[in-house]
Amino acid sequence: MNQIITTSDGSHTIYIPEIDEHYHSVHGAVQESTIIFIKSGFDFCKADPISILEVGFGTGLNALLTAIKSVTGKRVVNYTSIENHPLDNKFIISLNYPVFAGENGREIFHLIHSSRWNKSVNICKNFNLHKIEADFTEKPLSGKYDLIYFDAFGPDKQPEMWTMEKFSEISAVTNKKGILVTYSAKGEVKRNLKACGFEVTLLPGPPGKRQMIRAMKI
Repeated sequence: MNQIITTSDGSHTIYIPEIDEHYHSVHGAVQESTIIFIKSGFDFCKADPISILEVGFGTGLNALLTAIKSVTGKRVVNYTSIENHPLDNKFIISLNYPVFAGENGREIFHLIHSSRWNKSVNICKNFNLHKIEADFTEKPLSGKYDLIYFDAFGPDKQPEMWTMEKFSEISAVTNKKGILVTYSAKGEVKRNLKACGFEVTLLPGPPGKRQMIRAMKI
C-alpha cells in the first residue's frame, strides 16, 4: 500500500512499494520541484503568456508551486497536465504542501485537486488548469507549449514514457526555443532529446541529484 513519507526538507512525498519508487526526492520534495521545475524551468522560460505541459500530475506539487508563482507575477499561465492514475483523495488531503505555499496555498491546493478532469478551469489569478486523465503513452498530444515539465517516474521504472517516439511527439508540440526540464540526466534521455530537435544542457541537480536536464527546442 502507498505510504506518505516526510522528506529531508519537511515536505511529504508518496512511496509506492510495488515499484519501489517515490513521487519526489527523499532529500526534499518541495526543494526538488522548486529547483527543477520552477527555477530551472518557469523562471528561465520568458514566454508571456506561458503555456505549460506537465507529464505526470502526481501529487499536484508542480502545479501548486507554479500557481503560487503566477499569483504574484504578471504572466498568464495555461497549464495542461497528463496523469493516468490520479491519486486517491485520502492521500491528497494528508499532504502538507500548502504549508510551504504561503498565504493562499491551502485554498489553491484544494482548487487544483477539486477541479474537474478533462476540463479547463481558472484556479486563481493568472493560472488556468487543464488536467487530462489519460495514458501518456497512448494519448496523442495536441496544442503548442512553451515549457514542458517532464516528471514521469524514472526510465528504469517506466521506460515506455522516455522513448524516442514520445520525445518526438513532445518536440512536435513544443514551440521553437521552448524549454523542457526533467530531473533525469541519463545518457539515453539526452540522446533521445537531441535526436528529437532539442539542445540539451546539464545543470546542477537538487540535493541527492548530481545533474538534471534543461533542453531547448531548436
